[in-house]
Amino acid sequence: MVRKIIRINEEKCNGCSLCVHACHEGAIAIVDEKARLIRDDYCDGLGNCLPICPVGAIGFEEREAAAFNEDAVKAGQCQNSTQPLLRPQPGLGHPLPCGCPGTHSREISRVPEQAAPGQCPASDPCCAPTATELRQWPVQIKLVPINALYFQNARLLIAADCAAYAFGDFHRRFMKDRVTLIGCPKLDNIDYSGKLTEIIATNDIKSVLVARMEVPCCAGIENAVISAMQNSGKYVPWQLVTMTIDGDFFET
Repeated sequence: MVRKIIRINEEKCNGCSLCVHACHEGAIAIVDEKARLIRDDYCDGLGNCLPICPVGAIGFEEREAAAFNEDAVKAGQCQNSTQPLLRPQPGLGHPLPCGCPGTHSREISRVPEQAAPGQCPASDPCCAPTATELRQWPVQIKLVPINALYFQNARLLIAADCAAYAFGDFHRRFMKDRVTLIGCPKLDNIDYSGKLTEIIATNDIKSVLVARMEVPCCAGIENAVISAMQNSGKYVPWQLVTMTIDGDFFET
């Protein structure tokens, strides 16, 4: 039968194995250091593995494939639960090749701020609790999945990772209602423009706010965003704010 099923681009795949653990049906495995779909009939076509991939190597295709076999999946899960571990598992002393399970993609819902037990109400200006405005995880440019659902209709904040330490009100002033991506072009020693181009080109991005430090090396993150927007072929409104080392900022 012809149906929707996942497709893994092995050239992009970095073998991190996050998709293996995201696929509860067991349709994916690491073979020769690459993720591969090993059982068509185990793939339900829902794509839980898509947003977890940090390099955007997983997508959908329609092709001739065996029908999803839920009974076979359940039988395989029962068998695996009685077998010893055949491969390193996260949390058992064997780190993932790309880091830790903390790279798993997730969206964070925010509700109106309420005082916790023992705290004064937020309406009291002398004692208002400080709330985080982070809306998603991960935040590192290198780790975010290109096709994460939270990118749709998103207002992006692309920031130097020192910026939040330099400006005390960074969450409320700049992160609120935005998807936050951070990086350091000096320490990472990579060009972010390629990944940012894909994020902007493949998602409906409403606006981009760039927050950099006043130090010269931080121009790398500003230049990467400018190149990404030019290469994406889209017009996206954008703005630049520059943080000063002494805790202020100015807009350009």
